[in-house]
Amino acid sequence: MPPSKLIAQIPRAINMPPLEGVGALATPGDQSGTLLETVVSNVIGILTVFGVIYFAFQIIFAGYGLMSADGDTQKISKHSQKITRGIIGLVVIVAAVFLTRLITSLLGIDNILNVNNWVTNTLTP
Repeated sequence: MPPSKLIAQIPRAINMPPLEGVGALATPGDQSGTLLETVVSNVIGILTVFGVIYFAFQIIFAGYGLMSADGDTQKISKHSQKITRGIIGLVVIVAAVFLTRLITSLLGIDNILNVNNWVTNTLTP
């Protein structure tokens, strides 16, 4: 009798094509880092712009409320606090952008969101 094959044999290596995503996420290979970089950079930029616009409107509307308070101390204190909070919000946004740029330049990182460059330099010998 010929020898029978074992059911649990170690299979040979199977050549599989690389997996790719669907649509805009179908970036194979080392391009996935640039997609992440672009998305995160755009989101941070949009949130920064919306934050500046929001706090600027808060200051403008609080100033208008302060002018129309007619000497009412409660309204004056309420709108003064809104102006103070709006200015603090603008300072926090500007300081965050400035400190991020300062720290990345001190560390020698040209672009903190360049994930593709980090992965390539870390994983490639």
